[in-house]
Amino acid sequence: VALKRMLNFNVPPVKNSTGEPVWKVLIYDRFGQDIISPLLSVKELRDMGITLHLLLHSDRDAIPDVPAVYFVMPTEENIDRMCQDLRNQLYESYYLNFISAISRSKLEDIANAAIGANAVTQVAKVFDQYLNFITLEDDMFVLCNQNKELVSYRAINRPDITDTEMETIMDTIVDSLFCFFVTLGAIPIIRCSRGTAAEMVAVKLDKKLRENLRDARNSLFTGDTLGAGQFSFQRPLLVLVDRNIDLATPLHHTWTYQALVHDVLDFHLNRVNLEESTGTESSPAGARPKKKNKKSYDLTTSDKFWQKHKGSPFPEVAESVQQELESYRAQEDEVKRLKSIMGIEGEDEGAISMLSDNTAKLTSAVSSLPELLEKKRLIDLHTNVATAVLEHIKSRKLDVYFEYEEKIMSKSTLDKSLLDMISDPDAGTPEDKMRLFLIYYISSAQAPSEIDLEQYKKALMDAGCNLAPLSYIKQWKAFTKMASAPTSYGNTTPKPLGLFSRVMNTGSQFVMEGVKNLVLKQQNLPVTRILDNLMEMKSNPETDDYRYFDPKMLRGSDSSVPRNKNPFQEAIVFVVGGGNYIEYQNLIDYVK
Repeated sequence: VALKRMLNFNVPPVKNSTGEPVWKVLIYDRFGQDIISPLLSVKELRDMGITLHLLLHSDRDAIPDVPAVYFVMPTEENIDRMCQDLRNQLYESYYLNFISAISRSKLEDIANAAIGANAVTQVAKVFDQYLNFITLEDDMFVLCNQNKELVSYRAINRPDITDTEMETIMDTIVDSLFCFFVTLGAIPIIRCSRGTAAEMVAVKLDKKLRENLRDARNSLFTGDTLGAGQFSFQRPLLVLVDRNIDLATPLHHTWTYQALVHDVLDFHLNRVNLEESTGTESSPAGARPKKKNKKSYDLTTSDKFWQKHKGSPFPEVAESVQQELESYRAQEDEVKRLKSIMGIEGEDEGAISMLSDNTAKLTSAVSSLPELLEKKRLIDLHTNVATAVLEHIKSRKLDVYFEYEEKIMSKSTLDKSLLDMISDPDAGTPEDKMRLFLIYYISSAQAPSEIDLEQYKKALMDAGCNLAPLSYIKQWKAFTKMASAPTSYGNTTPKPLGLFSRVMNTGSQFVMEGVKNLVLKQQNLPVTRILDNLMEMKSNPETDDYRYFDPKMLRGSDSSVPRNKNPFQEAIVFVVGGGNYIEYQNLIDYVK
């Protein structure tokens, strides 16, 4: 909603206006591109009158009779380039939108350039948009994509980090969270664990919200903000969790569709990039090997199959793709039959609609064709994506890893020794083995004895693993041991439903022999449990000493005593150091 409003020159788009939109160009930097691309397709941009969308730092030609909407971060180089645009009189008028708030001095730089270029009247509006975060789903956002290693787990937990570096990281995180709440139009009540990076974020965010509320004239949370209607009377809870409370989950191999795509394929900002294997036919001796084609697919909210199955266990997904394919084939015959009645077998769809004697039957076929073709596109897309995932599962035995790790995390008896898993040359990459061993190491109440550890290390090295992560986790575990008890993951294990071959019919696209058909049992992961305690106001040693911040309250004592005794209706969970799709899915299942 906020983006559409911005693209409409910062006035809400009118629903019933019939006329053409105002044609304009959109100029963004990489940050702006990352924010817009998961939300608005090129077609949607065009419907809003965006004829061209260009990167700020590309060579752009002057288009003197068109307004330009800029959507960029207020960085030094971006502002220099905008001033240059003003001097070169590239566009008719300029709507400058900053992703994050621009400083006074930088604003003066632009003003000076505008005066110098005699272009003051052409700068129509300057806006701070407070949109410095990326929304990937209706209920999920990330801070950034371009410089995500700056706010990553590693950046925050580096042993050699300086105080000033830490401050910068915290300010970056707080700026994005602040933008998120401005866009939401709500002031949260903040809870966080003590003595962690999450607490530093909470303190800074509380201060920033407070300062904004205190300046009543310029407060961003009054009057007609976008979100005013979204949370009418009840404020949301913001739970800031530190990644260190649970390091096993991000290492865990997974079994649901979206999390698998993210784990094994190249999946960023809702787009998956696949290398297409070009047939098995061998090229003649001496010929250059065929270049692999790269294809990318967008997995969006408008993709019904994705929305329905992104949280399903993989076997279920394979089965559903197959069913969709069969139902599509049934309809496809109908289309062919209709075409042959009309005697236009070979023609394309466009030709059909141009025929004058459109019988009623054909009319319905023509109107359902675009829908059918879209359905076919989605089936092909998921066939390709699921096949790519399946290849990883089979070549790396990911089903075995998933099941084995679940058993470790739930303290169940193991059917084969960990050493055998690590030493099995057919099971998994060195990274898979390392992840498995780290989960074992993190989850075990007693660290393995030095003798055992040496044996494991040797096996890991023989398997080609880099042991650096282990030495980090060793220190981490020694450090957290004094801080807290080991995290529990509930005590349920996935129930195998036998192997796949029985379940899938023989005509299936997916050759699933030998892959376990595992079904998930619902259990709450640590992040979800923490949320549950805090939302429902349950007393629990895990969360009882969480700090409590209410930016709306006047500063009295440090009120870690919650004022609010009623359960919350809305909550935002943010993991400092990075959440993941397993936890996202777990929270969605918890909500259901």
